[in-house]
Amino acid sequence: MIEDSLDPERVTEQTIDIINGWLVQHQITQNDMQKAMLLSHVKAMVTRAKTLEKLPEVDPTLFEELSEESLDLARKTVSLFNSLPMEEAYLLAVHYEVAKAN
Repeated sequence: MIEDSLDPERVTEQTIDIINGWLVQHQITQNDMQKAMLLSHVKAMVTRAKTLEKLPEVDPTLFEELSEESLDLARKTVSLFNSLPMEEAYLLAVHYEVAKAN
């Protein structure tokens, strides 16, 4: 679990480091644009974890075509935080799925 009381920039860096390790393990590569988009999402996610801001309701059926691998990676990422709902994983999984297509 990543400590939520730490500086958001530091938490973002730690989270990206963890994600990058998982991507290497799964042989998923990102281009520079995908890295920037994921970083932006993770920054926003860290902020939501800290402020307890809720995402708008997410319809899981919109994400049925995502692979289980991408969803699992996203769930693992969200589980690093105590205060994020699992709905966050659907949006995050899109980043992993796009990178898998490289």
